[in-house]
Amino acid sequence: MPPPPPLPEFTVNLKYVKLGYQYLVNNILTFLLIPIAISILIQALQLGPDELLNLYKSLNFDSVHIMCSSFLVVYIATFYLMSRPRTIYLVDYACFKPPCSLRVPFAKAMEHGRIILSSQPKAVSFQMKIIERSGLGEETCLPPAIHYLPPEPSMAAAREEAQMVIFSAMDTLLKKTSLKPKDIDILIVNCSLFSPTPSLSAMVVNKYKLRSNIKSFNLSGMGCSAGLISIDLARDLLQVHPNSNAVIVSTEILTPNCYTGNQRSMLLPNCLFRMGGAAILLSNRWSDSRRAKYRLVHVVRTHKGSEDKAYNCVHQEEDPEGHVGISLSIDLMVIAGEALKSNITTIGPLVLPASEQLLFLFSLLGRKIFKKKWKPYVPDFKQAFEHFCIHAGGRAVIDELQKNLQLSAEHVEASRMTLHRFGNTSSSSLWYEMGYIEAKGRMRKGDRIWQIAFGSGFKCNSAVWKCNRTIKKPADGPCQRLPLAAEGSSVDSHRS
Repeated sequence: MPPPPPLPEFTVNLKYVKLGYQYLVNNILTFLLIPIAISILIQALQLGPDELLNLYKSLNFDSVHIMCSSFLVVYIATFYLMSRPRTIYLVDYACFKPPCSLRVPFAKAMEHGRIILSSQPKAVSFQMKIIERSGLGEETCLPPAIHYLPPEPSMAAAREEAQMVIFSAMDTLLKKTSLKPKDIDILIVNCSLFSPTPSLSAMVVNKYKLRSNIKSFNLSGMGCSAGLISIDLARDLLQVHPNSNAVIVSTEILTPNCYTGNQRSMLLPNCLFRMGGAAILLSNRWSDSRRAKYRLVHVVRTHKGSEDKAYNCVHQEEDPEGHVGISLSIDLMVIAGEALKSNITTIGPLVLPASEQLLFLFSLLGRKIFKKKWKPYVPDFKQAFEHFCIHAGGRAVIDELQKNLQLSAEHVEASRMTLHRFGNTSSSSLWYEMGYIEAKGRMRKGDRIWQIAFGSGFKCNSAVWKCNRTIKKPADGPCQRLPLAAEGSSVDSHRS
């Protein structure tokens, strides 16, 4: 007899195995409670009316017990409502849109570089290579004083830039939210490298004639992650001041910080940083819950300043010729990776589903037992977030985070496009990225957003938001004209 035909090979796609595992672990309580609830229901149905009445009488409830129980329930409910943290809402925000006259296309940047550094051809060549590989496009902008040949930075010019950026963003925010200046209870302004007297926050108070009892703060020297530090500060203040509004202004003033020397490590900021700013309205008022765009879920801050290498990796200093600039260390990406790892360790248990936390725990135990033979498991943060806003510090920063977090091209599209259109706008870049996602109509009710920022010191800060309502495409705005993808980048098809 001929041999029987071989059985077909059955293969299991690991993708579906993982999906099944995630569904099982994330809903384990439901699977355990359903059989218990069904068994209790069956037992109750088997009892007759007389048996149920006898069961109720056997409990011996009287009016005193009922009143005491009711009082206890009301007391516990009141204590819970009074002690739980207040919900912080992001009502709306506005990003500064620079005028077209301040754009710096590649040809103009190259021409200025050759003229200003005419005696340093190697520095010019280095600067041009950085700009070409930076991920910046042709429409990024610099303040007026840097357009002059040579640049003419001054205190007056720096104040003019600050007024242009901050007042423009504030005007747009007040118009979008119908907020009156007298209704602002808390004001926080963050700008790292320009800290005049009176402060920038005082400048805003003077311009909009804010109340004399306003709680105002001015943060400086805290780098590109200062925007999320301001969010954290506003959250803490709103916890202790009920029924309040907080306005945050995040920006970086470039006029007094244009480096005119020839040190390569200090030329990098000239190639990457561009004009930008954002104004954000936070509120703890229940009346704002329906119109608010987002709800703040978590803020996690990581500071590596106790390590000398991390502290010095982004440093303002003078070069041998006396020119002041920002020096970026060659170890910057390594230090940023370590800071991100520490930040993820803290934020992971707060946001990851149980399935990912168990896999990470097994990986951790495996590495403890088998040392380096066990491959470390990188949690799948795509299970926790629909959108990622990674600080647009440069193409290398975005590439590294996309690789380490195993993100798709779509997940980092907002960061790449913000870098392409606006450049590195420091602490405000995260809000341009949020604006990009909204402009493409991808922000829906219930979506979770992870903002990640890095700053000097060295710091890595994260904020987690939850979308409060489906956001319609805005009719106008700085991100409205952006295409779906920058030239040379591939973008996955977004959710239908």
